[in-house]
Amino acid sequence: MKIDNAGQSGGRRNASGMSYKFQRLRERIRQAVAEGELAGKLPGERELARRFQVNAKTLSKALTDLAAEGLLQRSIGRGTFVRSSIGEKFEPHGAWLLLVDRDSDEELVNQLLAINPLSELCPDVSSVRPSVLNQFCAVVDLATSTPETFFRDLLVRGVPMVTVAQEPRTYSVNSVLLDSMLGASQLTRQLILGGHRHFLAVEQRARITIADTIRQTAARYCDDFCVDACADADVAQAAEYGPTACICDSVKSATRVLETLARAGISVPEKMSVAAVGWRGDEYPCSGYFADPRQQALAISEILTSAKGGHPVALWLAGILVDRQTTAPMRSVVPPQTEITVELHSSQVRTLPLIDR
Repeated sequence: MKIDNAGQSGGRRNASGMSYKFQRLRERIRQAVAEGELAGKLPGERELARRFQVNAKTLSKALTDLAAEGLLQRSIGRGTFVRSSIGEKFEPHGAWLLLVDRDSDEELVNQLLAINPLSELCPDVSSVRPSVLNQFCAVVDLATSTPETFFRDLLVRGVPMVTVAQEPRTYSVNSVLLDSMLGASQLTRQLILGGHRHFLAVEQRARITIADTIRQTAARYCDDFCVDACADADVAQAAEYGPTACICDSVKSATRVLETLARAGISVPEKMSVAAVGWRGDEYPCSGYFADPRQQALAISEILTSAKGGHPVALWLAGILVDRQTTAPMRSVVPPQTEITVELHSSQVRTLPLIDR
């Protein structure tokens, strides 16, 4: 095993959770750029990994961090380039049309407007005439119910498009997504190990992606579990069915859930643990698995500047686990002197009949 100067293994981590090896690599690349050793288009990641004697995963993370700082520019299909100056900004070649609705992340919208000030917001896609699309060089879909016919019109006209936080349906288009299933799985594992067995999945759309992930993950650790699903507006009513842990599919859903539980007098996390999967910057309403909207906005801009023609690409972004003290192990939810006998079934995901569809 390779030993570093501190007398520990090369993977030793400091108080911030970042490995010294990774920090050294990032600074070595920064110095190589400053001294002109690296300029223009960088060699491939395998070659760079051999040059700096690190593994490909560590190198890729270092390049991503330096790109976020503005020192490098990473373009899908083209490679990684050194910017002419550290403070150089992305220069769009035209305006973007941002499709938004009431559920669109405001922070992400602001990040995209900062990257491309020429962008315009469109809260109602039905009002967009085909001729209007000619003035935009790309479309970013931040809405949740854009008609498939609109996608078709864009593809016919050859207008680049990126959908955000939703997988392509009928038509194949570029997309930027958070690995929600990974996040929900990690949260479920943490709650299962904390003694929770009855889960509530809160999802904005009429899909049971989070519920399915909870069920599949829970089945790996125990048999006596149950998963219910409902909308955020019905959480207080769903609480009557006995769930002790709630996992939401977005930050907005989690915020509404916390407000609903507070009005109903259901304390968090004493009576209900609440977590979420979603996009968020520095402020988190609850514990969960989150990705930074700035990371998301940079990924969108990279696609729109590099993925011209060819096959559409899908970028799956990883998040981080954040603890905001809204989850607790079961010992703080159920008093030790209380005995409860409940028969639970691991083979089903129940959707509570709370929503009149």
